Amino acid sequence: MRILALDHGTVRIGVAVSDELKMIAQPLEFIPAQPFSDFLVRLKQLLKEKEVELVLIGMPRNMDGSYGPAAEKVREFVVVLKETIGVPMRLWDERLTTVQAHRLLGEAGMKAKDRKGKVDRSAAAILLQSYLDGLQ
Repeated sequence: MRILALDHGTVRIGVAVSDELKMIAQPLEFIPAQPFSDFLVRLKQLLKEKEVELVLIGMPRNMDGSYGPAAEKVREFVVVLKETIGVPMRLWDERLTTVQAHRLLGEAGMKAKDRKGKVDRSAAAILLQSYLDGLQ
């Protein structure tokens, strides 16, 4: 069984998955956020294919730890998912994951214009890896 991480965005939702030992996070893909029904179809496919036991969802927080408008959108997203997917979910602090993803891709020599989509799934992998590291 694996853990699947989602980095929620209004345009794209980044997806990453753990290995079966829950030690290593791997960027998987991004799923367009709209139409939401198509997102749910793809998410359900991934949950089944990857034999997912937990969905980890990034919770955006401000640097001072407070919650802003983006956090409210994630809360609404979680409510809908709870009614739909039937897999346990957990929220995880995602502060700076997108910034880290941009930095890592830049250091790898990827130009900013080529990062679209890759940032989302990389941010999901960074989020997931931080969770997995906490399990050790």
